[in-house]
Amino acid sequence: MAQVTEAIYTHGVLKPKEQLALREAQRVRLIVEALADDTAREDRSRALRRLLAGIEGMSFFSRERLPSRDELHDRP
Repeated sequence: MAQVTEAIYTHGVLKPKEQLALREAQRVRLIVEALADDTAREDRSRALRRLLAGIEGMSFFSRERLPSRDELHDRP
């Protein structure tokens, strides 16, 4: 039975945040995925807001006719 939980790595030991349904000395297979901490998420959110604000302030224009989809893509 697969179980998904988060764990904290301290002093060379993974400590699950929740109790696991395992017997003592049970062998398990681990797939470890590092999770971003809260400050990294906040930094990404702030950067995304800055990016979107910058894009919103840009103006794109062309004096000529815009190409069609077929003209933009090579099609046989």
